[in-house]
Amino acid sequence: MLSAQPWAFPALMGVLGLLTGSFLNVVIHRLPIIMTRQWQAECAALANPEMAAPVLAERYNLVVPRSRCPHCEHLIAAHDNIPVLSYLLLGGRCRHCRASISLRYPLIELASGGLAWLAAWHFGAGWQGFCAGLLTWALLALAMIDAETQLLPDGITQPFLWLGLLLNSAGIFTDLRNALAGAVCGYLLLWSVYWAFKLTTGKEGMGYGDFKLLAMLGAWLGWQSLPVILLAASLVGAVVGISLIAFAGHQRNQPLPFGPYLAGAGFIALIWGDPIMGFWLGQGGAL
Repeated sequence: MLSAQPWAFPALMGVLGLLTGSFLNVVIHRLPIIMTRQWQAECAALANPEMAAPVLAERYNLVVPRSRCPHCEHLIAAHDNIPVLSYLLLGGRCRHCRASISLRYPLIELASGGLAWLAAWHFGAGWQGFCAGLLTWALLALAMIDAETQLLPDGITQPFLWLGLLLNSAGIFTDLRNALAGAVCGYLLLWSVYWAFKLTTGKEGMGYGDFKLLAMLGAWLGWQSLPVILLAASLVGAVVGISLIAFAGHQRNQPLPFGPYLAGAGFIALIWGDPIMGFWLGQGGAL
């Protein structure tokens, strides 16, 4: 039994996380492209309803076509797609053209495995540990997509919002009342900030995807987690933003994605939310 060996379940989730990380690399790369193509097709249909939708030469989704080297277009064989190990054996280069493979791919796989291991170790064997892994993988994908494209796909946030409510109807992380309040309050909090900023400055300070991401986290962790998530995300976002302006020549009016900070703060709340709240409220004896 996994419960008889405390290390077994985290190890299993870590290995599963490595495999999932390989798929997350596909999601992070392809999902924004799929979304962009869908928007372009919809805009073309609105501009000329009588024109038939263009037929793509090749199906493009999360499954097909098979992964290729972006430089020489050779298909990547299964034995060259083993998480982390293949990258090391190939020396970080394509087997065919010897072009460099981005270090991002093994790093995502390692992050996926390591964070899933940590979540499983924290919650132990059972539904909580497994579902914490699911949330972790979703947050990792959302953080990377938003960092690269400033998009937070509904295809991830909305299903996971409903999944959080469904899981908490069985009390996996909190009760359904807290989860429902978390989803509603999470959305309305950032929606209110968005409109207050827009009415004051005439500019948009964040996107609607941020509202949905915080609503998703509220649905999983309950409304009590929202102060921790917002505080952590805002502090880290402010430090990073100031650092980029001061040391990297980042322009003040150049937008920064907020999703990665929300996702990171969500993981912090998932693992350490209760101790942080206890310390904050003076219940841990430290205040």
